[in-house]
Amino acid sequence: MSPSSRHDLQVLFITPEVYPLCKTGGLGDVSAALPTALRELNVDIRLLLPGYPAVMSGLKYKRKIATFNDFHHFPPTTLWSAKLSVNYSENVPVYIIDCPALYQREGGIYLDTAGQSWSDNVLRFGVLSKMGAILSSDASPLTWFPDIVHCNDWQSGLTPAYLHFHPGKKAASMMTIHNLAFQGCFPPETVAQLGLPAASYNMNGVEYYGNLSFMKAGLYYADRISTVSPSYAREIQQAPLGFGLQGLLAARSQHIDGIVNGIDTMEWDPATDPHLNKNYSSNNLAAKKANKLAIQQVMGLEVDSDILLFAAISRFTEQKGYDLILQIAPQLVQIPAQLVLLGSGNAMLEEQLVRLTDTYPGKIAAHIGFNEALSHLIEGGADSFLMPSRFEPCGLNQMYSQRYGTPPLVHATGGLIDTVVDCTAATLADGSASGFQFHGMTPEAFLAGIQRVVIAYRNKRVWRQLQKNGMSKDFSWRASAMAYREIYQSLLAPV
Repeated sequence: MSPSSRHDLQVLFITPEVYPLCKTGGLGDVSAALPTALRELNVDIRLLLPGYPAVMSGLKYKRKIATFNDFHHFPPTTLWSAKLSVNYSENVPVYIIDCPALYQREGGIYLDTAGQSWSDNVLRFGVLSKMGAILSSDASPLTWFPDIVHCNDWQSGLTPAYLHFHPGKKAASMMTIHNLAFQGCFPPETVAQLGLPAASYNMNGVEYYGNLSFMKAGLYYADRISTVSPSYAREIQQAPLGFGLQGLLAARSQHIDGIVNGIDTMEWDPATDPHLNKNYSSNNLAAKKANKLAIQQVMGLEVDSDILLFAAISRFTEQKGYDLILQIAPQLVQIPAQLVLLGSGNAMLEEQLVRLTDTYPGKIAAHIGFNEALSHLIEGGADSFLMPSRFEPCGLNQMYSQRYGTPPLVHATGGLIDTVVDCTAATLADGSASGFQFHGMTPEAFLAGIQRVVIAYRNKRVWRQLQKNGMSKDFSWRASAMAYREIYQSLLAPV
């Protein structure tokens, strides 16, 4: 397709983070991978993101395209355009909001250097939402006009609200929930501060238990809602995973879609992964053992190719079920089995995990912090991956694990249900079994799941089948991108 060819859809994708420029979690990965996959489907999708220091320095050849000196209750702002290269594929156009008063500072995307939320986050992401609304309406200074504005999580949740109260031409809006636990709630006086009309502050609007909620605004005013797995889409329509918004979501159930995220299958491929000690495929699974021996050596575990090696990689939080891992660790080492952990998070959990490694040297090892290369080696070297999450909108590691022939054990929730087929006699027979599920967040249920893994691991025929089933699954972004494209098309008014 030539650069001058008209795409059949034009989409503005608003995000507070995008890999590799700025990332705190899965949203950063999605914001790079999904637009790339959609552009391959002939969608002219362009990103809008804040001009953090890493964004301003990381994007070269920027071009100034608009200046907003009197910017609707916000500081002076400049809009730049650039191109983001994602994994050597087609460059994705990006619009950057350059507002030094709000974005040019040391610290994180959402948190200051002391680990606290920035006190002016309401303005920082109010600007993101407002700019998204401007560029998606006839108030835009640009000649490019989107058919759809795609908002992601609470940070862009006010865009549909601003558009609702805009009297002129505007794009259709879509709101994607990546994690409903984070809602962007601020005091009621911020309604006027953000330039929203007083009429918006009521139960049928942006008001949420006496505060303004960015997330509720997006869910109430967006034309369509999506979330990152079909099971999570159902779970958030009732307590406790609705986090107070279940009534609104249930009322809008006909406008909610659940679409499982994909993974970067070029970055996560055991046949080519440069972080592995030895590459392998489903036709050469014996080579996987070299990575097991490597991770045992790197992490100070007893080197033993036969012992069952479990792994877990994530934020150390109760949401991720690390309290359960702590409780069952003594029984796990008695199986016998080993456990390797990678991540950071809750300081108390970090301390308890370090004590656990001291109690069971050579059997349990933990690396506190994030290490991309180590995460790949663990996925390639472990026998089974543990994900006892209390809730999981989608999850990525369970997909990485299956692709790496490392059958996961997951709590039956959210995207984990949708991406891991439980190992039973029936699913082994039909070739769909790819891991294990357990039900109920109790140490007993978790241990019972681990025992099922042990039994399967000791049956080499069953284990090899599980590995091959998982490695043959298609976790690429193409199917997800096609589903989003269908939703975009459904939002277009009939010609």
